[in-house]
Amino acid sequence: MPEPGISASLDPADWSDIRRDGHRMLDDMFDHMETLRDRPLWRAPPPGELSETLPRTPTGLLDVHEQFLRSILPYASGNAHPGFMGWVQGGGTPVGMLAEMLAAGMNANAGGRDHMAIEVERQMIAWTRDLFGFPATASGLFVTGTSAANFIGVLAARTRALGAAVRGRGLTAMGRHLIAYTSDAAHGCIAQAMEMSGLGRDQLRRIPVDAEQRMRIDLLRLAIDTDRAAGLDPFLLIGTAGTVDVGAIDDLPALGRLAADERLHFHIDGAFGALAMLAPGLAPGLAGIDRADSLAFDWHKWGQVPYDSGFLLMRDGAWLRRTFAADEAYLRRAERGLAGGDWWPCDYGPDLSRGFRALKTWFTLKTYGADAIGDVIVRTIALARHLAARVALEPALELLGPVPLNIVCFGYRGAGTGRLNAGDADRLNAEIVADLHEAGRVAPSLTTIGGRTAIRAAIVNHRTAVEDVEALVTSVLALGRAAETRLAA
Repeated sequence: MPEPGISASLDPADWSDIRRDGHRMLDDMFDHMETLRDRPLWRAPPPGELSETLPRTPTGLLDVHEQFLRSILPYASGNAHPGFMGWVQGGGTPVGMLAEMLAAGMNANAGGRDHMAIEVERQMIAWTRDLFGFPATASGLFVTGTSAANFIGVLAARTRALGAAVRGRGLTAMGRHLIAYTSDAAHGCIAQAMEMSGLGRDQLRRIPVDAEQRMRIDLLRLAIDTDRAAGLDPFLLIGTAGTVDVGAIDDLPALGRLAADERLHFHIDGAFGALAMLAPGLAPGLAGIDRADSLAFDWHKWGQVPYDSGFLLMRDGAWLRRTFAADEAYLRRAERGLAGGDWWPCDYGPDLSRGFRALKTWFTLKTYGADAIGDVIVRTIALARHLAARVALEPALELLGPVPLNIVCFGYRGAGTGRLNAGDADRLNAEIVADLHEAGRVAPSLTTIGGRTAIRAAIVNHRTAVEDVEALVTSVLALGRAAETRLAA
């Protein structure tokens, strides 16, 4: 019996019970993953389904699990389903799920100190450094996703430009007007990173793109020259490897040369496109990525690792240390014992409390092998090209953007000799996408390309097959024709 006033442990009194219940819960999740194709991709969560007061007394584990099976699992976001093509999200794997369970069992805080979770992350850094051709000085860390990695990249670039003194004195006292550059096609998190860093989104120059959605180098040079002539301080150039709308890759070699000539920190947002390096046949399309000073990407997209598993790779780890390392007494290093170790992630990023994200990524690469992940990437691109070809063969459909990787932007424009006007087509395509979501078989998303509303199919999931692409085309055509019939009535 526990002593008076001292609560009992939360461990079970009888481990055999939780073993039995845990095996059932695990089997239920395997059943869920095995039968994904047999169930709707998405269902709207019922309003108030989980509304209840704070539970003060215990509920049986299997009773809670039953509520999960009934009220939570059927209403997931759907990205594990083979028909999910809405946004650039990986499908996860059974191996990743098991690794996440192991990491939760360890409950390691990967912020620092001398334990094996730190060494697993260091191994992942080494593999990532070698994959992208970075030097031995490179370091990095796992973060929630590329949005966070891009933010950290901006902070490191700011410290490089202004020195570590900016951490204490702040931007106003430094007396310099820093300017960053990216493309019109860059992800919105770049502007948000400028906001959060204190630099402000108005100090980010959005450079127009060409017909292939790549940053125009001539206009970039002009913008830099104009800003220097105005007495401003260009300090950061952000290229993109896989733009959010169409998957375009900027001219990375040209950007790298320009950044070196202009003494700019060269950061690449490679949220999903960077992992094309895992496919030897695709890697040449990322030439110049090794010139980056920092690279942000997600293992949880094309890498198929469960959420979340973002990553930042920095050419020189010292830049991150100058940006984040602190000398607080509670972070003091010891010569021996748990407080030892010569690499603490909290010196390289903003988090002291960090989950063991590296384990599920390590498990994924070890279990499947990097070549298998590369093969998945190649297949998703082949499926995108198949979809683009199907669109081109259908008079009622039209391609609305280039297809450099695995994203296809297209629209329904009208059947027969008549064609919908642009406004009607935009409204109809938005309705088609909402109808597809509610039908639960396939789920593309919407974006805007050249002022037009486009159906955007991002093929990322390793489970997606030709039958899912065909289902998308067939469904869009059927919904479009039905809508035209209604309009004509």
